Amino acid sequence: MLLSWLLLSVLGFLATTPSVSARGSQCSGPIGAGTAGPNDPYWLQNIKHQGISAFNANPSSYKVFRNVKDFGAKGDGVTDDTAAINAAMSSGSRCGGGTCDSSTITPAIIYFPQGTYKLTSPINTYYYTQLVGDARKPPTLLAAPNFSGMAVIDADPYIPNGGGAQWFVNQNNFFRSVRNFVIDLRQMPASASATGLHWQVSQATSLTNIRVEMSTAAGNAHQGIFMENGSGGYMGDLVFNGGKFGIWVGNQQFTVRNITANNANTAIFGIWNWGWTFQGVTINNCQVGFDLTTGGTSQADQTVGAEAIIDAVVTNTPIFVRNSKPSSSLAGSLVLNNIRLNNVPTAVGIVGGQVVLSGGTTTISSWAQGNVYSGTGSTGKFQKASIAAPAKPAALLDSAGRIFGRTRPQYENYAVSQFVSVRDQGAKGDGKTDDTAAIQAVFDKFAGCKIIFFDAGTYYVSNTITIPAGTQMVGEAWSVIMGGGSTFSDVNNPKPVVRVGAPGSSGIMEISDIIFVTKGPAPGAIVVEWNVNSPTQGGAGMWDTHIRLGGAAGTNLQQSNCPSGSQNNACFAAFLALHLTARSNAYLEGTWVWLADHDFDGGNQVTLFSGRGILSESAGPVWMIGTGSEHHTLYQYSLVNAKNHYMGLIQTETPYYQPVPAAPAPFAINSAFHDPSMSGQTSAWALSVTNSQNILIFGAGLYSFFQNYQQTCLESNSCQDRISNIDSASTISIYSLSTVGVKNMLTVNGQSIAPASANINGFQATLTAWTR
Repeated sequence: MLLSWLLLSVLGFLATTPSVSARGSQCSGPIGAGTAGPNDPYWLQNIKHQGISAFNANPSSYKVFRNVKDFGAKGDGVTDDTAAINAAMSSGSRCGGGTCDSSTITPAIIYFPQGTYKLTSPINTYYYTQLVGDARKPPTLLAAPNFSGMAVIDADPYIPNGGGAQWFVNQNNFFRSVRNFVIDLRQMPASASATGLHWQVSQATSLTNIRVEMSTAAGNAHQGIFMENGSGGYMGDLVFNGGKFGIWVGNQQFTVRNITANNANTAIFGIWNWGWTFQGVTINNCQVGFDLTTGGTSQADQTVGAEAIIDAVVTNTPIFVRNSKPSSSLAGSLVLNNIRLNNVPTAVGIVGGQVVLSGGTTTISSWAQGNVYSGTGSTGKFQKASIAAPAKPAALLDSAGRIFGRTRPQYENYAVSQFVSVRDQGAKGDGKTDDTAAIQAVFDKFAGCKIIFFDAGTYYVSNTITIPAGTQMVGEAWSVIMGGGSTFSDVNNPKPVVRVGAPGSSGIMEISDIIFVTKGPAPGAIVVEWNVNSPTQGGAGMWDTHIRLGGAAGTNLQQSNCPSGSQNNACFAAFLALHLTARSNAYLEGTWVWLADHDFDGGNQVTLFSGRGILSESAGPVWMIGTGSEHHTLYQYSLVNAKNHYMGLIQTETPYYQPVPAAPAPFAINSAFHDPSMSGQTSAWALSVTNSQNILIFGAGLYSFFQNYQQTCLESNSCQDRISNIDSASTISIYSLSTVGVKNMLTVNGQSIAPASANINGFQATLTAWTR
């Protein structure tokens, strides 16, 4: 049984016993428990599929939802289903094959009913695709003995005879999701280089509820995940049994939550990164837990730059962490927090046998290898030792004292009759009809007693939509809610496009597979205002839900009218992307808050303007797990009067056009929204923290790649002077902070604490720890 199934059953009460301030007018009572019969398929299989791609050339005929059995797959474990599955993937002139870099107009869900699907070559995944298995009984993807190809699921295929060329640019390989599968490699020879997933991806990607079965024979060559590049990303609720490697990974940054490896030679092999965060790791009966290639100190010899591991249990494994080279100065940062070892002789070692930290049966509270800073001192100290442990408010922890995590709700025990479709209730989702009244009516009628299904489409709204507390809503291949019109046109009087909970409201809130966007110009749009406060831990959250501003068909914010280097008033995308208000709490997993730097449907760079990224005034608890915020003018993350936040890993990019114009232009400082001071600051803050308490940042990648679209500044780390600032009133601990293109990594009250020049750790600079 998948570990995540157990988690879902434990957490099922969150989806069945909502506490709400009010239910919809058509509700006679709460939704209650799921009513699916024991032999019923997952609801997604049988719900009416009438979703559309609003800006496809043929929206009425293009199919978003594809059941592989409708394309001839048998799922009987005997028939070769490869061709049928790839036909389901590719039909409808979709974006893939090496001839299309990206597209938002050919989305698809490739759905697999219960069964065993035999494969002899890879499932080559096209752009903007979700592969979804039956969540009640996840299907098996069975690699046949004669399987040939990179991996069972290939997210970025290499082009045959292409000299290393691939279908997609790895750093722009966005919008991918795979969930609810067993991948079985055991019929392949133990000596074969068998791989479950080739997962070379970027942001807005996820792997969830997947188990990979591999050979346990001595010397086998199987691996669960192979990832050689990219700029991710989130994955969680994963189990790897057997194999040479559970996962073999290299990527700029990634967040992994709830990963288990059993009986592998190496659970996790890291070839390179700028920063990865692992939250919730279970390793049993492996030879090595984390095997890390280290020692690189420049872009030319980039290795694993920063590994941050929190809340791990490791059992009967000779070595927990093994570095390839010893270090007496920063050449591979490592942070360990709350690591329980059971019969693990070496906690941290070096290839060849040297022991850096002895193990045994013990708990490592807080230990680091790297440059450690504290207070306002501007000189870090290289340490391989126990370090100050962060404050962890009880509100952020589960019953075992670990950072809380929650599997995305999938409603696997619910019947189709417990859902309501917004299109059935009159919404069009065609990207042009004003759906404001229809969508608000659905929420007002059914919140709290139906799960609200947003059929695939783009739902244009011209006024604020309020999602009531108690709502459970789910999209289909990232259904889009798009705000536009005069309501959102006044930068001096900003209005929310979507209000998540009325101010002061209490109850659960579950949002998954939704994208919030604007139709430009929208200089007065607060894209999402988050007000809801759940009395249940983690009961108000978003999963696989993103804010994507511009750079896509239908937004009026594309290359044709907002080309790179332009300063056009028509190219304002938002005032503020996401606002967590003071009385709210939130669980955000895999959320990407992105202002487009290029056009998905045109390919070229664009210049757009969004004033602010994520503003949190929440008193918590707030979990930001695997989140990113990019290209906003004043800041990417701003915490003001906030409390009790866990943030790991967070990732940012500064706008490519800055410092022309210099921040805050083309916006102005707005004290009502607690904008940070931009005095002496010509480019956006990646992170600004003001009067905030009990903040734990466990992994951060803060990047500045350009000055006015030029990159010569990267050579001297001078694209930006300062990128993060903490005031003296805030209590915050920061671990595993990596920056690119920045002179000063961290400032306190504007005073530089950690210059990048003292922390070079590959292409990036890394600060291993800073505490007050």
